[in-house]
Amino acid sequence: MSDIARALDEVGQRLQRVRKQRGLTLTGVSAATGISKSTLSRLETGQRKPSLELLLPLAQVYRVPLDDLVGAPEVGDPRIRPKPRRVKGRTVLPLTGAGGVQAWKILIPRTQSTPARRAHDGFEWLYVLSGRMRLVLGDQDLVLGPGEAAEFDTQVPHWFGSTGDEPAEVLSIFGRPGERMLVRAAAGEAAAPDPH
Repeated sequence: MSDIARALDEVGQRLQRVRKQRGLTLTGVSAATGISKSTLSRLETGQRKPSLELLLPLAQVYRVPLDDLVGAPEVGDPRIRPKPRRVKGRTVLPLTGAGGVQAWKILIPRTQSTPARRAHDGFEWLYVLSGRMRLVLGDQDLVLGPGEAAEFDTQVPHWFGSTGDEPAEVLSIFGRPGERMLVRAAAGEAAAPDPH
């Protein structure tokens, strides 16, 4: 089965899931879209093929992008659709796809944690976007504020978290051994950071 056929087969489940997440009934959606209740029911059960004429008003009522309803394969679209998750009390938002150098936006809550240092292969770069972050690196115990950055070999035992005074928002870039970020420049020019 092709990716497109698979995506179309799953539209009904997505429609039903989104409708229920919004706390809407088939009757309410029918009144808001002008699509009959029976047509909506058949769409959700897969007995009716989705069409643009049916999906556009549903996307508008559910307030979601059309791509979210159809699960369209993301071919050629460079945008990343991060899904935040909770890790050790922090909210972690991946900014890169799987593999290669990894980047995350990490929201560290205000709570004071006891540093549990760990070491592993790789290299990490941290940049504080807002708040104040505590970084324990080897024998050093540092506090970094907005606009400050730190880079270190992750084989050095380390831990980072909140100072306990306020939440912190941090950008983390991590590379495993042998992975490097590449900066390209024309011959004879100095490499400059890409603002995009």
